[in-house]
Order: sequence, then structure tokens, then C-alpha cells
Amino acid sequence: MIDTAVIVLCVVVPGVRGVTVLNDIVYVVLRGSSSILTFDATTHQQVTEIVVKDLSDPWDIVACEETSQVYVVEHDKCVWRVSIDRADIQRWLPKSPSDIFKPHKLSVTSTGRLLVTSQHPHQLIQFDSVGDELSGVQLPDGMEPLHAVASPAGTFIASNSNWQQDHLCHQVVEVSKVGDDSVGEVLRKFGGSRLSSLGVTPHVAIDSKGNVFVADRDNRRILLLDSQLTLRRTIIDEHQLNDERPWRLCYNEQSEQLWVGLDYSVAVFDVLCR
Repeated sequence: MIDTAVIVLCVVVPGVRGVTVLNDIVYVVLRGSSSILTFDATTHQQVTEIVVKDLSDPWDIVACEETSQVYVVEHDKCVWRVSIDRADIQRWLPKSPSDIFKPHKLSVTSTGRLLVTSQHPHQLIQFDSVGDELSGVQLPDGMEPLHAVASPAGTFIASNSNWQQDHLCHQVVEVSKVGDDSVGEVLRKFGGSRLSSLGVTPHVAIDSKGNVFVADRDNRRILLLDSQLTLRRTIIDEHQLNDERPWRLCYNEQSEQLWVGLDYSVAVFDVLCR
């Protein structure tokens, strides 16, 4: 069984566009800001900020324990790499001006690979620690990927939007790369009228058992799906979110905490697995 404890508001900041945790430090990026804010994960007190020169429109942030780096995506432009000791801050991807992919959102796999969703082309692309592309999975025609995470089964869980009968639908799908063809096979899906029909497609997080957390933004709730993408229940509702919309999720397996980037704050929930 999975349950949640009472909400803890750790910081109040406007325009949250990304939240991640590494070594008991919370990293937060804000809309239109060139800084990464940092907070103590226990006391929730602000520590300091990291200024990333020339960063202007951060859209997501993830942390990698294997490389001791955080990665920030600048909306449809590039990915910045920032070492947690601040000694290395650089515009990291794309590596070549000839690369045409447009990064949108990020996650890190259990093996330390950076997983980037790209809206041009519509792919899920993995990069190694030095920024070399390892593999890409093309979503089927009509599916526009927004966010993706790697599953314990070796597949990918991806949120996407697509047009069905002149209606924009949002889905969460499990996709697997098949053979040498880069087009992935959709194994199962969740969505339709049960997810937000407006605005941004959901942000997702996953645990080691394959449970999927979905930030259903405009419905102001966080859903829990099992490893088969079957809805278990609403795990956090609009009252627990103080009627704010959830934009970003970060699940910390060690502490069993779910960090949520909201409209005007960052919140943390104890997610109890029993």
C-alpha cells in the first residue's frame, strides 16, 4: 500500500519550473530566472543560489548522483550542466551547432544516463556522462512527447499529447524500442478524459517498483498508477496542494518523499510504502 503524510510547504517561490534533490539539497529553477535556488532538504531553509550566466528560460531540472551534476533545460534550446561544487557550469547540449533537436524536459535513469524529451524530432534521447548520444526512441506519429522516465522493466514511461478526432488528448504511455527501428512500440496507455485537457501535459515520476506518479496539472491533483499504468487512486488532492497546480515532480526513493513544484511554492510529501 502507498499512502501520503500531511503536506509540508518548504519554500514559497513564484513560477516554479523544476525541482530536484541531491545529497540533501533541493534545487529549484523559476520561470524567466538565470539562477538555481538551493535549499536544505531537512530544514527547508534557503542555502544560496547558483547563477548560470546566459540562462534565461529554464524549463526543468534534474540531478544525477553518479556525476554529481545537475542539468537544466532551457526551453527548446539547450541543456546546461552544473556541477554541485559550482566549478563547472556550461552550456552542454547540443554539442554541435548542426544538431537540430529541441530539448523539452529531463530525467536521469538508474544508470546515470540523461533522458531528454525532444519535440523536434519527437523522440526520447539518452546521453552518456560526456554528452554523447546513446540511443533514441521515436514516438508513433501524432504523439508529442513532453516528459519521460525510464522504468525498472527497461521501457520508458512518457507523457504526451496527441490529436484525436479534432480534440487534444493527454496520455501517459509505456513505450519500448523494437529492433533496429527507432520507432517505439506503445505497450499500454493511460489518459483521455481522466487527465487535464488544457495546458501542459503531465510531469511524471517513478519508483523502483514501477509505480508512476502523475502531476495532473489542471485538475490540481497527483495520481498514482501501478506498473501496468492502471489508476490506483488520487494520491494527493487539490486540498493538500492548497488549490495550486502541480507542475513538476521529483521522487526521492531513499527518503520516500515526493517533491512537488507548484504555481507559487515547492511542497514535499512523505510517501509511505507499506
